[in-house]
Amino acid sequence: MLLEVSPMIDEIEISRAIIKAFLTDFIENLELDVVIVGAGPSGLTAARYLAKEGVRVTVFERNLYVGGGIWGGGIMFPRIVVQEEAKELLEEIGVNLRKADKGYYIADAVEVVSKCTAAAIDAGAKIYIGMNVEDVMFRKEDGHYRICGVVINWNAVELAGLHVDPIAVKAKVVIDATGHEASVVRKVKEKLPEANIKGKILEKPMWAEVGEKAVVENTREVVPGLIVAGMAANAVF
Repeated sequence: MLLEVSPMIDEIEISRAIIKAFLTDFIENLELDVVIVGAGPSGLTAARYLAKEGVRVTVFERNLYVGGGIWGGGIMFPRIVVQEEAKELLEEIGVNLRKADKGYYIADAVEVVSKCTAAAIDAGAKIYIGMNVEDVMFRKEDGHYRICGVVINWNAVELAGLHVDPIAVKAKVVIDATGHEASVVRKVKEKLPEANIKGKILEKPMWAEVGEKAVVENTREVVPGLIVAGMAANAVF
């Protein structure tokens, strides 16, 4: 029995396939319902739930990896601890949890990131890594300022200090899920004072119980068209 021989590998065909597939996909994602900035736990979870409802949503992550700070767990022990509410969210996507004492559950950090990412993609969300949101688009409607998109560039361009013009992506809503730095809200506050974002963007010292409750309460609209979620919410409010 003769074995079938695969055709020769053609480097140019591979290059052509990569370029064509990416550009075709990217062009289709220049006008969206929702742009999420940051592919950490809050960004990935928001993307999954929105995509499940048929919302056209894309996540932009400046790093070449997703998951934010989950990977390192606590002091580089790759485990995370959750309570009942988060347990249910993780069980929905097949994360294995082990019961600990006093109502806590333990999960493998690598499994959590992997399954959160896969679940968001399977639901229909798009995720682009290595892309930095360096600014926002805005318009003035009925006397009020509204965020209507983001301005993006390759993160490598910023790291290299190159002068390269960015491009714009239009969105009905932008979600800042950038974690502790709240980078999108921070940019709007600095560059668009007319938006009237009050107070300082900062975080208080650790008090886990209060902080966890505040994340839920503070996940809301900052200015029209801009929502803050996750740890970024506590930095803003």
